[in-house]
Formats: sequence, C-alpha cells, structure tokens
Amino acid sequence: MNRHRWILFLILSAQYLVVYFHRVSPAVIAEDLVSSFNISATALGVLASAYFYPYALMQLPVGILSDSWGPKKTIVLFSLIAALGAIGFGLAPYFGLAVAARAFVGLGLAAVFVSSMRIFGLWFRGAQLARVAGALMAVGGIGWFSATTPLAMLSGLVGWRMAIIMVGCASIVIIFFIWRFVEDSPESKGLPPIVEDCEVIFSGKRNIPGDLKIILRNKYFWSIAVWFIMRGGALFGFFGLWAGPYLKDVYGLSKSEAGGILSMIAVAMIFVSPVIGHLSDKTLRSRKKILVWSSLLNVLCFASALYFFDRLGIISLYVLFFLMGITISSVGTVAIVTAKELFPDEIAGTSMGMINLFPFIGAIIFQPLMGYVLDRAGMSQGAYPPFAYREMLWIYFITSIIAFLSILKCKETFRA
Repeated sequence: MNRHRWILFLILSAQYLVVYFHRVSPAVIAEDLVSSFNISATALGVLASAYFYPYALMQLPVGILSDSWGPKKTIVLFSLIAALGAIGFGLAPYFGLAVAARAFVGLGLAAVFVSSMRIFGLWFRGAQLARVAGALMAVGGIGWFSATTPLAMLSGLVGWRMAIIMVGCASIVIIFFIWRFVEDSPESKGLPPIVEDCEVIFSGKRNIPGDLKIILRNKYFWSIAVWFIMRGGALFGFFGLWAGPYLKDVYGLSKSEAGGILSMIAVAMIFVSPVIGHLSDKTLRSRKKILVWSSLLNVLCFASALYFFDRLGIISLYVLFFLMGITISSVGTVAIVTAKELFPDEIAGTSMGMINLFPFIGAIIFQPLMGYVLDRAGMSQGAYPPFAYREMLWIYFITSIIAFLSILKCKETFRA
C-alpha cells in the first residue's frame, strides 16, 4: 500500500508540474508573444491572466465535483481540456484565439490541485498531509523552473509555439497514467482505509447550499481568503509576469541574468516547501505560526526592495527573490491545509476549492493592473521608466501589510 500511494503521488504531481508551467510561462516568452500578436503591455497582461479567470471561477465547481463525482474523474476530464487548450494556444494565429485557448488551459488545470489534495487526504494520514502538500508544492516549483531557463532554451530551438504544443502532448501522456493507475481512495482499490474515522463515499449526493453556507459563514475562512488574494497578486502579478521586465529595465540585467534571479522563486518552492511542511507538522506543530511569521518577513522583503530601489547587487537580488519565494509561494500549501482543517472531512474538497479561488482573484486583478501602471508611464527606448516599477512595488508593499494583518486574525487548526 505504501508503494502504491507514492506512485499515485508521483503521477498526480507530474500533472501539477504542468499547472505551474502554464501559470508562469508567459513571463519568459513575453517578448515573443508581444511580437507574434503585436500587442501592448496591457494586452499581454490580459493574455496572461486569461488562464486565471476560468481557473478561479472553476475552483468551487471542481471542489464540489471532487466531493460528489470523485476526484479522479474530475482530474482526467478537465486535464484533457487543458492539454487540448495548450495545443490550441501554440497553434493560435490571432490574439483573440490565443486568449480563448489560454482560457481553456486555465479551465482544465483548475481541477488538478484540489482534486489531488482530495485524494491525498484519503491516502495519507492527517499528520502527514502538510508534508505531502509541501512536496506537491516542491514539484510545482520544478514546473515554475521548467518555465524559465528550460523554456527559454526550448523556445530558442523550436520556437515558443512548438514548445507549448510539446507540453500539451506530454500532458496527454500523464492523463493516461492518471486514468490507469490513480484511485480516489484505498477502498477503491480494495485496500483498508488509511485515514482513521473517515468514511467518504463519492455518491454524487451533497447538500451543496448547506456546505457553502458552512464555509462562507466561517470568519477564519475569510482571514485566509484575504491573505490569498494579496499573495496571489504578488506571486502571479509580479513574479509570474512583470518581475523579468523589472530586473531588465531597473537593473539593466540581461535576459539570462534576470532568468537566473527569477528561478529563485522555483528554488524556494522546490527545496523549502517540504521543509515548511515538516516544520508545521513536526517542529512547530502549528499552521498559524508559519503563516504569520512568513507574512511579516514578506513585508520586510518588499520594504527592502523599495528602500534599496535600483541599488541592490546581483547577490542581494538572488537572496531577496529567494526569500520572496519562501514567503509568497512555499507557504501556500500550509494555508490550504489550514482552510481544509477548519471544516469536516466530507466537505474537504469544497472548502479547498473555495479557498483556492482567491489567489487567482489576486492574479486576475493585479496582472492587468500592473500592465496599466506601466502603460500609463509609457515606454522609452524599449524600456519602462524606473518610477513606474517603484509605484508597482509600493502597491505590493501595501498588499503585503494587508496580508499580514489578515492572517493574524486566523485561528490555529493544527491537530496531532
């Protein structure tokens, strides 16, 4: 049984790698997209954020489907939609079709995280869940990294279109493995249950309005939700799109130098996410302490970026982006687990789907907003002026304070 659940983890995490690849890939091929479709910075923000609109809107439906129809069926169906959307994005001849195709990618990949966590919740005991979630986030970091230097190299060899098409085709292979080897629970495979005192049957019968009422009336849920909006705005609105231009325009770095610094977000996800899961489960035995202290550190990171604006050396930028990766991305799964633990197991999928909506609300708001900030300043000699990026950092500094104050109001959910 132990061997099978880790095989199951590897297969699902491979698809989660694809999720992160598509989330941040526009940051590396941004210039290619602008050239191919002849678009402005605001339009690029719209194209990049097209992934997040359906992704955000589908979080609640896929959570409900995961609780009722079953997580495996949900992942397989929606991932196939995403794979076809990726192939369509690579083939799109016009901007409008590219936006539609990227929206289908977001629609399909919306099901992967929540449904995977739903499955893990039945294959791994509660005390292991934060570590498993941290390991999943680490794989997401590999996906983030694959969308930086490796994507730049691949697109340089075969072009950005063929690179995206190849990822779509690889996704179809992963979907086959999910369909063939993944099961919703040990009972589905004829094994005894692993999670004690938890019998979940995916019968399709749930009191959905009642479940939503329980979730939406919980004040601690909203504390995490606000935190996630601010974190998602920074992760996807800055590091997932505009941090590359920021490093090139403010610090004069080359594309490869900027890519190296951006990869620190992925490095933090890969190596620190499992450590944070262990700290939460074993050392601190707390969810709230992790979220509060990481949020405070994030405030200090943005304060440093502002105070030392355009005066940071290369090493300092590497360190700053690494810390940003920890405080914005690596801790995300602890927040998801916190939201899950606020509610009974039978609505775990719905609660995680609901809370997972909010980071992408942040992406929807901040990707086009930051594009507007830059367009308002105007481009000169192929670069945006430093004062526009300073204004951008001030916005993120304020949102980091809001996130910190919000998570302070959350309660501790850790249960041994």
